[in-house]
Amino acid sequence: MHPPIAPLESTLKWKAPDLKFRKRTYAWSSRTLLMAVLNVTPDSFSDGGKFFETQRAVERGLELWQAGADILDIGGESTRPGSRPLEEEEELRRVIPVIQRLSPQIDIPISIDTRKARVAERALGEGAEIINDISALRFDPKMVEVVAQSNAYVVLMHMQGEPETMQLEPQYRDLLREIKEFFQERIIFALSQGVARERILLDPGLGFGKSLEKGHNLQLLKNLADFKEFGQPLLVGPSRKAFIGKILDLPPSEREEGTMAAAAVAIMNGANIIRVHEVKRMHRLVRVVDAILHAPPAGILPENH
Repeated sequence: MHPPIAPLESTLKWKAPDLKFRKRTYAWSSRTLLMAVLNVTPDSFSDGGKFFETQRAVERGLELWQAGADILDIGGESTRPGSRPLEEEEELRRVIPVIQRLSPQIDIPISIDTRKARVAERALGEGAEIINDISALRFDPKMVEVVAQSNAYVVLMHMQGEPETMQLEPQYRDLLREIKEFFQERIIFALSQGVARERILLDPGLGFGKSLEKGHNLQLLKNLADFKEFGQPLLVGPSRKAFIGKILDLPPSEREEGTMAAAAVAIMNGANIIRVHEVKRMHRLVRVVDAILHAPPAGILPENH
């Protein structure tokens, strides 16, 4: 039995320390980190299965690392709207060989994008250090035990519904309040099961159970600072999402400028990690936005300056 957890309101002055991985330490509140997406799937909405074959996935992982990624997020199960859960053995077959080959070659942490405890456990055993769970530890009851026992980092993402149904008219009475209540409940649950608080990251889940027509994604980007009160690193994934396509009337392959605009707004409003498919140009954008954020305060200079 774990001791009862005090209400989270009493610990709102908390601020998570640096992210410490085997080969890197990141001061997440000092600069924006880039999490690069590597989809080892045949049906990704964003890249159409370009990296489904193991060798090509490994090559792409190396490309993303060399382009400046801070974290490599590897996933074998599509979670696009309408997708159905993948069989565990097939997910393992897709991602484990890629992690096995990439882990010794790169010096940035690997994240495993999965809802399944066994997939997460195997990935951690092969060198992954982050579990990116879109279900926030709800899909597989054994996942929280894997996180606690391994001391891995975990991303708790908000999602209304499941990938298969999440975009069927998602409803909120108070979007920001409901997501904050969700985060509070999930953090308290994780702590009660032995997960260290400094290992928790939060993701408001752009495009996951959010209405395009009602502007839920735009509201989240505009009000991200509301989620900073938890003191956890905040991860945002705007890359090529449908709400950008709706604004621009463009397919996923042509949404890069829209993604960059959304990323810039997210960083200015408090995002600490941006999850993207294309790293090189995003790396440049992040450097400029970070420079603006960390510019000295405006003031009147001495006359002889």
